[in-house]
Amino acid sequence: MGDRLKGKVAIVTGSGRGLGKAEAMALAAEGAKVVINDPGVSPDGKATAERPADETVAEIKKAGGQAVANYDAVGTWKAGESLVKTAIDSFGRLDILVNNAGILRDKPIVKMVEEEWDAVLKTHLYGHFYCIRAACLLFKEQKWGRIINTSSEAGAMGNPTQSNYASAKEGIVGLTRTVAMEMGRYGVTCNVIRPRAGTRMTVTDEMVKLVDQLKAAPDPVSKARAAGMEQLMKLSPEDVAPLVVYLATNEAANINGNTFVVYGNQIILEKLMQVKTLCRDTQWTVDSLSKTFPFTLGEGMVNPAPAKP
Repeated sequence: MGDRLKGKVAIVTGSGRGLGKAEAMALAAEGAKVVINDPGVSPDGKATAERPADETVAEIKKAGGQAVANYDAVGTWKAGESLVKTAIDSFGRLDILVNNAGILRDKPIVKMVEEEWDAVLKTHLYGHFYCIRAACLLFKEQKWGRIINTSSEAGAMGNPTQSNYASAKEGIVGLTRTVAMEMGRYGVTCNVIRPRAGTRMTVTDEMVKLVDQLKAAPDPVSKARAAGMEQLMKLSPEDVAPLVVYLATNEAANINGNTFVVYGNQIILEKLMQVKTLCRDTQWTVDSLSKTFPFTLGEGMVNPAPAKP
């Protein structure tokens, strides 16, 4: 075990399995005491009799670390406060918050119902906010804190049948940048990752079936897509955890408000940038845009989902 986080206390939401578990184990291995949050639900957020939080706690203790379980579902204001209270009651303080909990309710937008939209936004975006808000009350007073949020490339690039998930995940990026600006003056950093890893959230039965269909297709584009999806399914959550731990250390004090894509042995710093700018001396009109846009900003643009003939 290391000691980079000795004396620190961390909360990791959704840490009974997958990515959250890998992050919690890595934080504990560096000396942090960890609150393992997981209500034990199915991938779509429905309650089960499982208690994966207890299993993660047992593994951390077996390795010589300290951890306690919390079973709150993060999508309520009360849950955020309860999580922080668990950390204080168990270990006397809180220093690190890793937001990872999430569910899926995939559906084409024309078939998605209100409950499917609300449930995903509540768990991902609202859940991040509720936990951040509760933790920041402490972080502001103690003049130190680390927040690591979890977004997805589905938000950056879009993904069919995931309008709810993609919206929530990109909202988390905006939330991260704002919290970083507000809390940086108090010694608190807030960063966000877009992880690629094979977990039960990514390796679904639907995905496995789709890969098989694409592999059986005759065209090379489908086969290449299948190969890419198979590669994602093999990526390990343990490859993501070291960056999360590093962002939680004293060494990362000046890393604030950033977005990282992380998978395998790669870490990519994502930055906003202007690709092209179009300007003129007078106000734009529809006619002037019609004449100019196709050969400037619109040059090379391809509809990612053109209408079928």
